[in-house]
Amino acid sequence: MSYATDVKVPHNPGDAEAAEKLPRIGKTRVQFDIPPRSMKILTELKDKTDAASYAEVFKNALKLYDGLVTEVERGGEFLLRSPDGTVSTFRMFF
Repeated sequence: MSYATDVKVPHNPGDAEAAEKLPRIGKTRVQFDIPPRSMKILTELKDKTDAASYAEVFKNALKLYDGLVTEVERGGEFLLRSPDGTVSTFRMFF
């Protein structure tokens, strides 16, 4: 797949048809269905983190997940400290 490097921007920024003809450089659109419970969690995370969009929540979650997997692959483990001071290993599902 090749991408254009010389992109001409339409004179009228509100011209949706012209904007759709522009190549999408470096991005892939992903669309998927999620069950109601997952949508509830996504919405709650968006609210709790003051994220501007669901995409922002997803991107942040993906970065976190990638970091966790990378550390576990390196032999690391994650420890949780409960409010009473008890420390336990966080069990991953991968």
